[in-house]
Amino acid sequence: MNVAQIQLEQSRFAQVEPIADVAARLFYDKLFKLDPSIKPLFTSDFTEQGKKRMKLLGIAVRGLSNLDALLPAIQALGKRHVGYVVMDAHHATVGAALLWTLEQGLDAALTGDVKAAWTETCSTLASVMQAAAEA
Repeated sequence: MNVAQIQLEQSRFAQVEPIADVAARLFYDKLFKLDPSIKPLFTSDFTEQGKKRMKLLGIAVRGLSNLDALLPAIQALGKRHVGYVVMDAHHATVGAALLWTLEQGLDAALTGDVKAAWTETCSTLASVMQAAAEA
């Protein structure tokens, strides 16, 4: 990812943060619609889970400017996912649900460049988590 992509993601995510609760609800609704088999992997309250996901996403987006500092946390998350029985295919579904959620929250602000940047970020972070889970 280049600096321009990172700045695009960070500025657009700042537009989503004020509606984080709504975005989290939209995300989980879409995620479970895309793959109902994922729902049993989540045992906690979805409101709390959504707050955690949005907080983690915010940390990740802000951390894109310093990937060396961000990667250990993403790797640790990937290792924790082993215990949750997360499969590689789930990462793609989560990415699709996230992009759909961003489309709902950003509407016209989700340009092709922004979507491409988010797609690359989702793919990169999923690859890091998957590699850590396999290690």
